[in-house]
Order: sequence, then structure tokens, then C-alpha cells
Amino acid sequence: MPRYDYRCRACGSTFEVSRPMIQASDPAPCPAGHDDTVKLLSTVAVTGQASAPRGGGGGGCCGGGCCS
Repeated sequence: MPRYDYRCRACGSTFEVSRPMIQASDPAPCPAGHDDTVKLLSTVAVTGQASAPRGGGGGGCCGGGCCS
């Protein structure tokens, strides 16, 4: 389940809420009970290694030899 970061405008605390994506825009009161909160912009960290398929199989215009 995704986690969303919020900041309380009343007390300045930052907190995290786990909720389904469909509820991402729903209000989230801070742990101290204040309702004036704002969702913070999150960054996504992707780890791992991706590789292109081997074998020279084309696809798309320039990879498939249709370009002059």
C-alpha cells in the first residue's frame, strides 16, 4: 500500500499515512488532531538493473530498418 507524506500547517509536524491510491487526495488529520494539513510531493526511488533485449531484434522505425 502506498505511503503519503503530509505536513501539518498548524503545528509543523510531518507525518506519513498508508492508504490505497484511490484515497490519495482525501484529507489526513495530523496525529495531534489538526485538520489543516497538506500532502507533500514525494519522490519515487527505483532500484535494480534493467537491460535491453539481446539479439538485435528491432522494433520501431529506426530499429527496424525502415529509415532511409
